[in-house]
Amino acid sequence: MIVRPRPHWMHLLFVRRGSLVSRILPQQLFILALSCGVVLMHGQLFHFKVTLNANPFSLMGVALAIFLGFRINASYDRYWEARKLWGDVLVETRNLARQALTLTARNVESRPFVLGLIGFAAAMRNQLRHQPRDADLLGLLPAVVIERARVARSAPALVLLWLGQWLRERREAGQLDFMLAQQMEQSLNGLSSSLGGCERIANTPLPFTYTVILHRSAYVYCALLPFGLVDSIGLMTPLVVSFVSYTFFALEALSDEIEEPFGTMANDLALDALVAGVNASLREMLGEEPPPAPVPDENFLLV
Repeated sequence: MIVRPRPHWMHLLFVRRGSLVSRILPQQLFILALSCGVVLMHGQLFHFKVTLNANPFSLMGVALAIFLGFRINASYDRYWEARKLWGDVLVETRNLARQALTLTARNVESRPFVLGLIGFAAAMRNQLRHQPRDADLLGLLPAVVIERARVARSAPALVLLWLGQWLRERREAGQLDFMLAQQMEQSLNGLSSSLGGCERIANTPLPFTYTVILHRSAYVYCALLPFGLVDSIGLMTPLVVSFVSYTFFALEALSDEIEEPFGTMANDLALDALVAGVNASLREMLGEEPPPAPVPDENFLLV
């Protein structure tokens, strides 16, 4: 995810990181070369004059822009919902850590439970990013739980099960009031709901046919556009067509990128930073020194 202060408007014109230029550069070069060829041939294709003007492209452009806008909105809804679900994870882990530290009996060692909450956030990130199930879990969870998580289909669910068993043991030992245990169980249910919501987003992409239609429409539009403009604007055709194609190709690439918000591309959610935030917050509640906050690199990229 790109994390940076908003630069000066002049600098913003030349920003490369996160602008998707490198991703759509081959398509842009193809359209530019095609436009130059159309200008050199004066709109002729195999000795046949392609009689197009700007009128149909005005209608097609409006329809395509609406189509792209709908795709962007659908992708951003998934991105924003994923971010809200991770915000809920932070809230619920803080609530559970506070309750475990203040509502249990004084002789209860609550640190393993609080570290287990950090382990849940790490396991949830690992699953959503298809990383090794046990990555960054050492020191946060018991060895037997880590071993089970390593081969589990849903490691975060196993961590939640262990956290629930910890609550049951405290309740059966008389170290946690029954009503308070019920309240903490509701918070665990909230973590489970957030996990399920993120799994729904990760496992249910937008319909592939929708992507194909949009992709084909954008490419056909940009490939035919030089023939419709060459007679009216002449040598300016490559410049105008390149600008229009950049808009369409970049918006399509952006919607494709944020459709899956849990990846490691520049505009995806910064899951490592979110897990680090949970880790720092809960360790401070334990009275420990939190690890240093993640620092974006020289290109302001934090993933």
